[in-house]
Order: sequence, then structure tokens, then C-alpha cells
Amino acid sequence: MNTIINWNVDSEIFWITNSFPVKYYGLFFACGLLLGFYIVKRIYIKEDIPVQDLDNLLVYIVFGTLLGARLGHCFFYEPAYFLKNPIEILLPIKKVGETYKFIGYAGLASHGGTIGVFFAILMYCKKFKVNMLWILDRIAIGVPVTAAFIRFGNFMNSEIYGKPTNGNWGVIFQKDDFIPRHPTQLYEAFSYLLIFTILFIIYKSKIAAKNNGILFGIFLTLLFLARFIIEFFKENQVDFENGMTLNMGQMLSIPFILIGLMIIIWKSSTAHKDFA
Repeated sequence: MNTIINWNVDSEIFWITNSFPVKYYGLFFACGLLLGFYIVKRIYIKEDIPVQDLDNLLVYIVFGTLLGARLGHCFFYEPAYFLKNPIEILLPIKKVGETYKFIGYAGLASHGGTIGVFFAILMYCKKFKVNMLWILDRIAIGVPVTAAFIRFGNFMNSEIYGKPTNGNWGVIFQKDDFIPRHPTQLYEAFSYLLIFTILFIIYKSKIAAKNNGILFGIFLTLLFLARFIIEFFKENQVDFENGMTLNMGQMLSIPFILIGLMIIIWKSSTAHKDFA
């Protein structure tokens, strides 16, 4: 049975004036952040925590996500180019004819975004004297939903797609070629939604109620393990990855997986001692 999907959606929804396009990627990114925020907000309300505290945290997280993801892409994947064009790191504009046009943040790395969020939360906790592991546990529940929407945006943009399926199934991203490929953006998106479900079930079961950090450890392990596995089906993003046994995404995922496992072991042993 032929199950090939032809995909050729325009990444730009409309233009604001002649220089600023509104793209599906940005729309899905914003929707993902808002939905993740809503999920964490419901948790705050359930636990009788002032929602104003979360409003302040959101500002830190948004800036940490965007700055970390942008710097992560520039220095993990294209350092040579951006060291020569540093202005494009935070101001992605190019001169077209006599005018400058905003070309959008086409390069955002999830590993960099994760690091950026971590440091943003660290700064927030230091300023407002809050338990960091407690916050990381709650944020970890909402983040996979945001990550899923970002991958839906990648799918709409026909980017970060997979290798050829070598069969009569897959998605043809007609902007680049006419080869049926693995829709790895969707693989990741649905994996992240599954991880959200697992984390939410664990949270509701109160297993992690008196053991701050365990949800964050599970989040790191599951999310980056999924990323590591799916990378085997994904086309390399930059040329220097072609000669590597593991690509950059996989190499960057390994430390997060190990940190997650260490947190789970640490918090599980602590819980066992408390129980004993």
C-alpha cells in the first residue's frame, strides 16, 4: 500500500509590512510556550502557589529559551559562519537591494535552549529565594508540550526532516526533493507528548511529592533519550556531521541523559533512606 504524503506548505503565513514575515514556526513556538505556561499555571493553582510568581518566572524562561537556543545553534552547528557574521546571532537581518529584511531565527538548538532555561531558572531562584529542584520538577511537566509544538513548527517549515524511508511510505518535502522521508519532526513531537503524559501521571500519583528533583531527572532522561534514538533516522543538519559516528544532536544528548540518570539515582537513594 502506498502511504506517501506530499508536503509543500508555505512556511510564511503572511507579512507585516514588506520586511517582517509571520511564520508557522514562530506561531507554533509561541503557542507551545503559552500552553506549557498554562499547564504549569494549573499546577501552581492546584498547589496554592501565587500565580504572580509564575508570571515572573515566565519572563526569565522566555529569554533563557530564546537566547540559549540561538547561541546553541550558532556555536554548536555553525560556529565558523557566525563568528564571521556576529551581528546575525541576535539580529537576523540581511540586506536585500536597498532595504534590510528580517529573515527570522531559522537556527534554534534545543540543547542550547535547555541550558538557557536552566540558567534562567537558576537566576530566578537566587533572586527570589525559591527551591530550584521544586521549580524544575514543575517546569519539566510543561516543557515537553512546548518542545512538541516547536517540532510541529519544524514540520510546517519542511525542516529537520528524516532520511529516506527507502519504501513506498513517508513524507515528501517538496521544497527540497521528491524522496519519501521519515517525518522525524512528528516522531519527536509525539514522543514529547508521550513524555508529558508520563510525567503528569507520575506527578498526579504523588510519587515525587516529597522528593524534589525526581521528575526533572526523569524528564532529562526520557526526553534526550528519545532525541538520541530519533537522530538515527534524521538527516544531518550540517556537513561536518557526515563523517561522525554519532551526530552533534546525539553527542549533546548524552550528557543530559547521564545527568538525568544521576539525579534519579541520587533522589531515589535519598527517598529510600528517608523511608528506612
